[in-house]
Amino acid sequence: MERHIEVEKMDLVINLFGSFDENVKIIEKELDVAIINRGSEIKIGGEPDKVEKAVAAVNQLLAVASRGETIGEQEVRYVMGQIDDGKEEELADLGKDVICITSNGTPLKAKTLGQKQYVEMIKKNPIVFGIGPAGTGKTYLAVAMAVSAFKNKEVNRIVLTRPAIEAGESLGFLPGDMQEKVDPYLRPLYDALGEMFGFEAFHKILERGQIEVAPLAYMRGRTLDDAFIILDEAQNTTQEQMKMFLTRMGFASKIVVTGDVTQVDLPRDKKSGLRDAEIVLKNIEGIEFMYLSEKDVVRHPLVQKIVKAYEKKTMERERVLRQKRDRNSRERRAQN
Repeated sequence: MERHIEVEKMDLVINLFGSFDENVKIIEKELDVAIINRGSEIKIGGEPDKVEKAVAAVNQLLAVASRGETIGEQEVRYVMGQIDDGKEEELADLGKDVICITSNGTPLKAKTLGQKQYVEMIKKNPIVFGIGPAGTGKTYLAVAMAVSAFKNKEVNRIVLTRPAIEAGESLGFLPGDMQEKVDPYLRPLYDALGEMFGFEAFHKILERGQIEVAPLAYMRGRTLDDAFIILDEAQNTTQEQMKMFLTRMGFASKIVVTGDVTQVDLPRDKKSGLRDAEIVLKNIEGIEFMYLSEKDVVRHPLVQKIVKAYEKKTMERERVLRQKRDRNSRERRAQN
């Protein structure tokens, strides 16, 4: 079977095929089809069902290219994966909504269906938990939404916080003033804000006190009104810290909590506040949990494979622990 696709603009074809045709080679290898370009026409040949999938993938990727986005291996594999999952229609709306414009004029958009759902949740709910592995954009998108809300005057300030557990020592023993102490732990948030506001504008807003960056411990005893508040690396909060943070919320404020439950750095005798919140706050109206997966990773394709491998290991470890707990429970009942 052979299908033909007509493309009006040659630059879309060049973007689709990629350097040395590396993008279409992925489709050809995965689906065992042949893809040939003749001027403004793309020909796809192979077994009927595989050709149909290839046509769907090519059309979706051409739509991505028409929005001015560069196509690479990550985009190709993501589109093919979603088509395999029967989500072709949902892909059509992806990338249409701009969250905000960066300082160099780049429009920021959700790149996966999971990211799109996450952004929609943040728009509609006062408190959202974004849980997922590294590279899924959970923190970056939260910062983008905060910048958008600030620019649209929906909030008067942005508050960024993060536990400093990674330091392995108390902030009080680190050199410098508070800002110098916490800078290393909040650098990813600084970088994202600088990119979106422009570093000069960002520092001016920071000096006016409309952007506040502080360790989680400094949140105690405060009420944060008219603010967009982001708690990053929340898997490293204790149960007490999480409760303390969430109860800082004031009127006209929005909270986004981000974290990865597979990367907890707390001592073994301390339960993660993020894991606890998943259970305690699960059915409260106005609080939503968004779970991003390896399919939402927008870094190097190898990162997806690494994340998947570690998730598999974590699930296996949890299964073994459940079996051990169940066995111990049965033995105790038998003894009684």
